[in-house]
Amino acid sequence: MALDRRAFLGRVAAVATASAVAPALAFPGPAQAATWKKRLTGADLDTNSRWRVAGTDLGIPYVLENGSIGYLFGDTFNTPWPEGPLPNDWRSPVMLRSNVHPGAPGGVVFDSAARVAGNGRAPELMHNGHFGIGIDGLWEVSVIPNDGISFPETGRQLISYMSIENWDSVGPAGPHWRSRYAGLAYSDNGNDFVRTSLKWWNNGNNTDPFQMWTMQRDGDWVYVFSVRSGRQDGPMMLRRVRWDRLFYPESYEGWGWNGSNWGWGRPCTPILTGRFGEPSVRRLHDGTWVMSYVNCVTGCIVTRTAAGPDQVWTAEKVQVFPWQEPALYGGFIHPWSGRNANELHLMVSKWTRGLDNRSTAYHVSQFVGSL
Repeated sequence: MALDRRAFLGRVAAVATASAVAPALAFPGPAQAATWKKRLTGADLDTNSRWRVAGTDLGIPYVLENGSIGYLFGDTFNTPWPEGPLPNDWRSPVMLRSNVHPGAPGGVVFDSAARVAGNGRAPELMHNGHFGIGIDGLWEVSVIPNDGISFPETGRQLISYMSIENWDSVGPAGPHWRSRYAGLAYSDNGNDFVRTSLKWWNNGNNTDPFQMWTMQRDGDWVYVFSVRSGRQDGPMMLRRVRWDRLFYPESYEGWGWNGSNWGWGRPCTPILTGRFGEPSVRRLHDGTWVMSYVNCVTGCIVTRTAAGPDQVWTAEKVQVFPWQEPALYGGFIHPWSGRNANELHLMVSKWTRGLDNRSTAYHVSQFVGSL
C-alpha cells in the first residue's frame, strides 16, 4: 500500500509567501518553539491494547456535542506502521475521545472510542473504499478526515473529509497526492457517520483550493478555511455559511477583494498564499483566532493569530521545527488551548522512514507552545 502523501515534505522547494493581508516576517529562534509533552498513540500504548489503534496519524481535536473532545485519526493500523506485518487492519477515519484537559500534568488521556462500548477494536466511522469503490460507485484509495464540528442545538456532528484518488499524482509541479473531492459526513448518535452526496469536486489539474477544510463556528456562522490537496503551492480561501445551512452549497459566502475593499458574498480571494499542509483554525475562549499549518518549504509547523476570521493575520510563528520531530505534519490546535504562555496544545504527526523506505515511526504526539 503506497501511503506516500507526506514523504515529500523534505523535498518541497517553493517559498511560501503571505498575501497583502498578512506579510511574512522572519522566523523566531528555536528557543521559542513548542515542546514535546507526550506520545499519544503507538503499538506499546493503551490506544492499541484497548482499541487496536497502534500506527496512526492526524488526531484532529474538536468539541463534541456533549462538550468533550473527539480526536479524528487518519489511516490507522493495529501495527506500528502501515507496512504491517500484514494483515494490518487498515481503517480510516477512527475517533478516540477524551474529557481530560490537555493542560493537565499528564496531558491528553483517551477514555473511549467511537462505535465501541468500553474496550474493543475501534472501527472506521464511515464507508471507505480502501483501494476500491467508495460511495456512488467512485474509486477511492482512502477517506481522510480534515476536521470536525458539532451542534448542541441538534446533537449532530459533521466531519469534513477528502476522498483520495491517489497518493502520487504527477502534475506540472511534480508529484502530489490528489483528492477526488471534498465531502461532508454526519452523525446523529456520535458514532455512525453517513457520507452525504455533497461533493466539492477537485479539478483535472488537482488545483481546486476547496479540498482541505478546517471549520470553526462563531455565533450563527461556520467559517471554512481551505487549501488544495497534496501540499501544493497555492491559495488559502475563506468562506462562511450559517451553521444550519452547511448542507446547502448555494448558501456558502466567499470572502473576497473587489479591488477596493474586502467583503462577504463575493468570489473568494486568497487570504494567504504558500505551500500549506493540514490547516487548522480554532477560536479560543478569549476571542483570539489561531491558525496553524505545516509550512511545506521549511518543514515547520507554524501559527498565526487574528482578531477575527476575516481580519488581518499575523506573521508566522514557528511552533515545531523538523529537528524536534523529523517528518512532522499536522499540528492541529486543541480547542481548549489558551492565549497565555504554554497554553497552546498541538497534535503533531510523525512519519519517518529508513533508507529502505520502510517506516520507522508513525504516530501522534502532543506539543505545548505559546502564541
